[in-house]
Amino acid sequence: MRTIHLALIFGALALAVNGQGPIEDNSFLIEEAYNQEKGVVQYISTFYRQRGGNWGYSFTNELPVKKQQHQFSYTLNVARSDGSTRFGDTYLNYRYQAAGLGEEDKVAVAPRFSLILPTGSYRRGTGNGAVGMQFNLPVSVTHSKKVVTHWNAGTTFVPRARNSSGERAGIKGFNLGQSTVFLAKTNFNLLFETVWNYDEVVTGRDRKEGGYGLLLNPGLRWAWNLENGFQVVPGVSVPLGVGPSRGERGIFLYLSFER
Repeated sequence: MRTIHLALIFGALALAVNGQGPIEDNSFLIEEAYNQEKGVVQYISTFYRQRGGNWGYSFTNELPVKKQQHQFSYTLNVARSDGSTRFGDTYLNYRYQAAGLGEEDKVAVAPRFSLILPTGSYRRGTGNGAVGMQFNLPVSVTHSKKVVTHWNAGTTFVPRARNSSGERAGIKGFNLGQSTVFLAKTNFNLLFETVWNYDEVVTGRDRKEGGYGLLLNPGLRWAWNLENGFQVVPGVSVPLGVGPSRGERGIFLYLSFER
């Protein structure tokens, strides 16, 4: 709760800071469909702690490839599960800006394809133990000067995933999500996200089981724009499980540096 109180204090202070333009970072659990502009590099850190002590940290570096239409990024993951802290699987991402390159465009579309490298520990539950693939389709819609929505649909496939005993099976996952962002000011946003997931796990040789998850995620973010062109975007949210995820809750922290 102290973290949330501090976030509210800093967010209130951010309302007094003049912004240089609307924040176009990713939402917390939802991708926004905006690639980095030419010459702009972004570093994103996220931290999610669940009730019970398990947590996950990710670091993403986004880089434009010659121009905004093409973007490469990589994501490194660290997770703590059942008292053990290990590296998770690594994602190599390519994203294509299919729509939304113009400043006046109301709709942006940026499909992403990711190669998942098995750098995590399948024995400790922080990785799948095999190469996988992921596709995600982010769509962002500007409804007004105050309201923007973001929509995601994606799938993940790991053809030879392992369980902790080393048994293999092909697993898949699906994700749907929506984020509504209220631009209280150009440099201060209120967010509400809804995320649905279906994920499979290996239960034996050529056997698997699937489960569903549903999270509601209210949060806020703000931006400090420095005179040298450096932008810092902190944020905080409180994911809450409903339906099949009822009883799950945690704290999500976000920090982005962009120049």
